[in-house]
Amino acid sequence: MVFDAAGAGELFLIARLLFGGVMAFTGLNHFSDVDGMAGYAEFKGLPAPRASVLLSGGLLIFGGLSLIAGVYAVIGAGALAVFLVASGVAMHDFWAVDEDEKQSEMNSFLKNIYGAGAAVAFLVVATVPWPYAVNIGLGL
Repeated sequence: MVFDAAGAGELFLIARLLFGGVMAFTGLNHFSDVDGMAGYAEFKGLPAPRASVLLSGGLLIFGGLSLIAGVYAVIGAGALAVFLVASGVAMHDFWAVDEDEKQSEMNSFLKNIYGAGAAVAFLVVATVPWPYAVNIGLGL
C-alpha cells in the first residue's frame, strides 16, 4: 500500500489523530473516575473491577498513542480491536437490560463495534510505513 494520492497522507494522519486521540482520551477518563467506573464494572460482573478499569485505561492510552505516532501500530490496533469487541459484549449487553436502558446500552455497544472496525482497518495497513509517523515496529 502506498499513500501517493494527493492529500492521502494528510487525511490518513487526520484519521489517526481523530481515532487515536479519542481512544487515548477515553483511556485517560478511566483514570479520572476509577471508583465510578470500577463500580459499573462490578455491577456488570467483571472480576477485579478496579484492576480491569486501570488495565483497560492503560490499553486505550497505549493503543491510541501507538496509532497517532505509528509506533507498534499492529499491537496497538490489534489490542484496541479485541478490547472494543470484548468490552462491547461484556459491558454494553443491550439484549439483557431493562427496556429503559436498552437504547443507551445499544448505542454504547455499537460505538464499540464500529470502533473495532476502525481499529481493524488500521491493523490492515500497520505493516507498511505510514506518512507522518515514526514507523517503529512495523508488522509486529
